[in-house]
Amino acid sequence: MTTVGILGGGQLARMLALSGAPLGLRFRVLDTVADACAGQFAPLIVGDYRDESALAEFASQVDVATFDFENVPAESAHWLSARIPVFPNPRALGIAQDRLAEKTLFRELGIPVPDFADVPDRAALDAAVAAIGTPCILKTRRLGYDGKGQFRIKSPGDVEAAWDALGAQAATVGLILEGFVPFERELSVVAVRGRDGEFRAWPLTENWHVDGVLSASLAPARVDAGMAGRAYAHARALADALDYVGVFALELFCRDGVLLANELAPRVHNSGHWTIEGSETSQFQNHLRAVLGLPLGDTRMVGHACMLNWIGAMPDANGVLREPGGHWHDYGKEPRAGRKVGHATLRAEAPVELAEALTRVGAALGREAQVAPVVAMLGA
Repeated sequence: MTTVGILGGGQLARMLALSGAPLGLRFRVLDTVADACAGQFAPLIVGDYRDESALAEFASQVDVATFDFENVPAESAHWLSARIPVFPNPRALGIAQDRLAEKTLFRELGIPVPDFADVPDRAALDAAVAAIGTPCILKTRRLGYDGKGQFRIKSPGDVEAAWDALGAQAATVGLILEGFVPFERELSVVAVRGRDGEFRAWPLTENWHVDGVLSASLAPARVDAGMAGRAYAHARALADALDYVGVFALELFCRDGVLLANELAPRVHNSGHWTIEGSETSQFQNHLRAVLGLPLGDTRMVGHACMLNWIGAMPDANGVLREPGGHWHDYGKEPRAGRKVGHATLRAEAPVELAEALTRVGAALGREAQVAPVVAMLGA
């Protein structure tokens, strides 16, 4: 029986383990904390990702390794790859961990990006703001996610405050300045590439964020075939350039009909959670198929779907479960402000039916504001 190792024990590892059960797979998880929620479904090794003794124990128990999140140290992935197969490869992981390397690769591949500049020191920040203009965003090159490690510079008068907030990290994780994109829509391509180079993508997804954290995802996004084709082409170019194996997400801004790449997530992705019930093969099972060298599953949709994220605490499940197409996911986490604790997916055969279900769920849970932009996009 094949054992898959997962570095990181959060909800993504948990859902990977659940999706792998029908394939007869076993799992081992390495995480830094003993209460990692994936440990409720798979044996958990507690240790630091840089601890070679913990990595050696992990490697001795698995046949192949993958990741739950992108901030696993790339050097740990390199260490493991000398001993067991690791997918995605350490180079892909390393590039995705560094916003400057990531944006540079996008540009080299002809994928449009906002203006950006490396910020090694305060003088470089002043020069970058002068060149790019305001508004702009100062970000850490590494370790930022869900809106963390960022400072929005609205005018030149904000530069000092931005440096006070993030400047100390210039010498450790590095900083990058990016031009602010007054986007009209946020989209993502969730795609998978197999060991043999086969590439598949799920329908383009539209996303809404609140305070930098994903709030809702709608699939399929209401875009024309030309825009969808450009998004898929960008994702495929990226996957082939990195010799990528597994599922990834390419996050995109849409402005005046132009797609601008925001970032690469080298893992199964929050905006792809709807695929569990809304597609022929979920992102989680296709990720496992890819890293194991199995044939990839069909990514076509089953109806129309919307995923709602639960942040901080779980709401009452009844409002979702009363719906014929309502599906509930509790990650088994303790409530905590800002923490992703679960999600729900609503699925329907037609857009108007999905809009009606979302309206009922929003009213039942007191989440009218969360569902409103999706309902508006569906034209209801």
